Amino acid sequence: MKIYKNVIKNIGKGMFLTLLMVFVAFNSEVMAQEDFVQYEGKVIDVRTNSTLPSVNILVKGTNISTITNSDGEYILKIPNSVSNAVLVVSNLGYLPAEISAANLPKKKGKIELEAKITELTEVNLTAFNSAEALVRAVFKDKAKNSLDESVLMTAFYRETIKKRNKNVSLTEAVVNLYKEPYNSSSKDILELHKARKSTDYKRLDTVALKLQGGPFSTLYLDIMKYPEYIFTDRSIGNYEFNFESPSTVNDRPVYVVAFQQRDNLPPPAYDGKLYIDAETFALTSATYSMNLDNQRAASELFVKKKPRDINVYPTRANYKVNYREKNGKWYYSYGNVQLTFKVNKRRKLFNSVYSLSSEMAVTDWESNTNGFMARPKDRLKPTVIIADAVSGFSDPDFWGPYNVIEPEKSIEAAINKIKRKLKRDKS
Repeated sequence: MKIYKNVIKNIGKGMFLTLLMVFVAFNSEVMAQEDFVQYEGKVIDVRTNSTLPSVNILVKGTNISTITNSDGEYILKIPNSVSNAVLVVSNLGYLPAEISAANLPKKKGKIELEAKITELTEVNLTAFNSAEALVRAVFKDKAKNSLDESVLMTAFYRETIKKRNKNVSLTEAVVNLYKEPYNSSSKDILELHKARKSTDYKRLDTVALKLQGGPFSTLYLDIMKYPEYIFTDRSIGNYEFNFESPSTVNDRPVYVVAFQQRDNLPPPAYDGKLYIDAETFALTSATYSMNLDNQRAASELFVKKKPRDINVYPTRANYKVNYREKNGKWYYSYGNVQLTFKVNKRRKLFNSVYSLSSEMAVTDWESNTNGFMARPKDRLKPTVIIADAVSGFSDPDFWGPYNVIEPEKSIEAAINKIKRKLKRDKS
């Protein structure tokens, strides 16, 4: 039980978004553009014609990449210096596709992926006497499978807040991520490079929800670098593990291991799935949710500060992390947090329901052989609130050559409404 309590203590230290309920202020920033070619479109399932979210699109031979949004849409900016670009498109459970950028429309492109059926015989489940033994092997072999050098990553980060089904706030940023080797105890460093935000304060009922931790909340989902937030040699025993039907990533078979908190331990903890490369035992992806049956304990983890006349408790806490492989080494490529809270204000008849989403995608990286590091004064703190430091959402060319995640249609519409309202207020 002591081990379990230490794990929960680590959870509260910073892996997850902490909710603050206070008033907000902001400022702005600009940047020059470079030459690039922009491609826009969507990725679909060739059989069902349905759009596919969270699909990785990588420029072959480079570290330039992007990811599709929840509507399956993408924006990819390729520098003019990259000639004869070929796109590698991959998604869990699908055959990877390679497409020449020259054959892809710059607007309204359509990329089709074919689902791959993986037979049980493709993955030898008898290699381990239990699913737990496989999971332990994953963390034991992380030094062999993960990046063993310092790298400088460029990442796109987004926070959104919805009141019921209406978008009311959007914060976006490009951050510099100084990623330390996975076998090093040194912590990763984040530096804010560029950011903007827009908020409809009337829809927030004069109470603003802030995400404490900002990009760190998604970075700490890198459980191979930060296993203390979920699985350590000792805390693995707090979970039950079971094999499920295997799948594929980039046409390679992967084990699928489901895990859940043991019945004799109190919540909150996690239920989810791990996707493990069958050949190297590297973690390729993980999806999991927090057990929120104990509302009071869960609320204490998430709610940092609130007015006295307001009660706040989470009703959903979902997490996802993806890894990408290059030259036999795997590295963090994407993290996503989805939270839902009920906010009950005293003497108010109906509860307000807010959904908070945070995601970070690595869009490029290079070796940091010179050991270059952000100056201490420029480094973000794990307690940072990005929305406090940025403002402005009027320039459509704000991001210039940086790769970003295509906004959802609902987000785009919400931002346009806010911009029109601000324009009317000024006139």
